[in-house]
Amino acid sequence: MRQKLARVIGGVAMMALVAGGTACSSGSDDTASGGDACGNKIAFFGALTGSSAALGINENNGVKLAVEQYNKANPDCKVELVPLDSQGSPDQAPGLAQKAIDDTKLLGIVGPAYSGESEAAGPLFNEAGLVTITPSATRPSLADQKWKTFFRAVGNDFSQGPAAGNYIKNVMKADKVYVIDDQSAYGAGLADEVKKVLGPVVVGSDKVQGEGKQTDFSAVVTKVKAAGVKAIFYGGYYQEAGLIRKQLTAAGVTAPLVAGDGVNDAAYITSAGQAAAEGTILTCPCQPATEARGTFAQEYKALTGAEPGTYSDTAYDAANILLAGIKAGKTTRPALLEFVKGYSGEGVAATYKFVEGGELDPAQVKVWAFKVTGGKVVPDQEIPKS
Repeated sequence: MRQKLARVIGGVAMMALVAGGTACSSGSDDTASGGDACGNKIAFFGALTGSSAALGINENNGVKLAVEQYNKANPDCKVELVPLDSQGSPDQAPGLAQKAIDDTKLLGIVGPAYSGESEAAGPLFNEAGLVTITPSATRPSLADQKWKTFFRAVGNDFSQGPAAGNYIKNVMKADKVYVIDDQSAYGAGLADEVKKVLGPVVVGSDKVQGEGKQTDFSAVVTKVKAAGVKAIFYGGYYQEAGLIRKQLTAAGVTAPLVAGDGVNDAAYITSAGQAAAEGTILTCPCQPATEARGTFAQEYKALTGAEPGTYSDTAYDAANILLAGIKAGKTTRPALLEFVKGYSGEGVAATYKFVEGGELDPAQVKVWAFKVTGGKVVPDQEIPKS
């Protein structure tokens, strides 16, 4: 999933710009090529149902909070949030993308949330000139497509993969590691980056099926057990990671599991079972969402009844970037695209400035390790860049 963001005018300052002042300007020249200053829409594009829904729900709730705050501050010029439920499937992504493109009031998208669906939908968004800011899709090759509409609000796997490898090598000091991935655009790419860092420390690797297509992992569990490893890395998402961890523990494998941000959710603990999940290390090119700047965590909990989860804060920031553009009168797709392209500032999760390929400025990227402790995912430490 990611590279680190670039925002509007300082966590609180960005929110003030979006929320404060008069309603959206209707006198801008940007309204001349279709659309008006009010009645506009943004969308969240990601999994809201299905086996990968937990991360998507985290993000959608962050977007909902941003839109709710904006509309409260601008009651005469509200923005509608459109949910686009991909179920995390690349197969569904093109159809959803076309649905978004056909809605002429829809000016920008927070998402797609996952790398596979980003690959499938990106060409359509690029052709239509519909700006997208993903809060979580981290496969590095997404930026290589040269889509003019693609922006990433997190660090990519060129930051997360090496960080995870360095944590395994330098913090865990594991000298024998087994690497598994789910063959997805995200999971395989992240696993490859980890392998590059670990080199000969990787004594075995294997592939499984994701998206709920596999539940019996006994074959790979047998190989891991025979290898006598000190750590296991998994590239993929939480549902399969939980089942793998559960089956490893049942087979007597005590080596800790390390995984990326696709697993960094409380739903992983549910999938694995609390006892089996204990001690798992989960990386993320993001800070702990509960430590976001300002009052974000309290406001998120007031809206949802839950603590913010992985990428709740980056999705909130991505939405606020789009909303700041709309507030500034950029109420056509070309105008909003140019606004995002030139955007720089600070949000609740990070400081944002987009560079070549729509990536976050590498200087702003941080990678954290989290640990499952006492049945919860808690911050462990920020991982040094080298």
